[in-house]
Amino acid sequence: MTRILYVCMGNICRSPTAKGVFDATLRERGIAFESASAGTHEYHVGRRPDARAIRAASAVGIDIADDIARQVAENDFHAFDRIFVMDRANFEVLARIRPADARAEVRLIMELVPEYGLDEVPDPYYGGDDGFVRVIDMLQAAALALAEELASAAGRERGTTPE
Repeated sequence: MTRILYVCMGNICRSPTAKGVFDATLRERGIAFESASAGTHEYHVGRRPDARAIRAASAVGIDIADDIARQVAENDFHAFDRIFVMDRANFEVLARIRPADARAEVRLIMELVPEYGLDEVPDPYYGGDDGFVRVIDMLQAAALALAEELASAAGRERGTTPE
């Protein structure tokens, strides 16, 4: 089972949206996983996702309303297999706090889909609803790529290939 953490700055927009989008995609594909989201900063700890993020996710049938913001902890680098970060600034924060014996692979989430043409998920917080819709689109593309990657890896482990 793959354990995945999604990280942005405050954990109320991009990372809870990523968790919701990826969870839905991986569940649809029958892939075993556990997931969580977190922020690099403590700005919104204990709060639910931004209302605009909740609406954008709901519009595509995903409920993120019950996600509660938390800050990344040192243990996350040991508890998760993969940590997907929304942008370079937050990636650099994680690089600074990552323990030397960390086991988690840390990547920019859009590295999953280089063909998308963007390597960072822009922060929609200071914009309108359209930014949240764009984030959903980007994350859906990345989620499909991860699902294919995990299904392919599972097929190799079983000696079969996914259909």
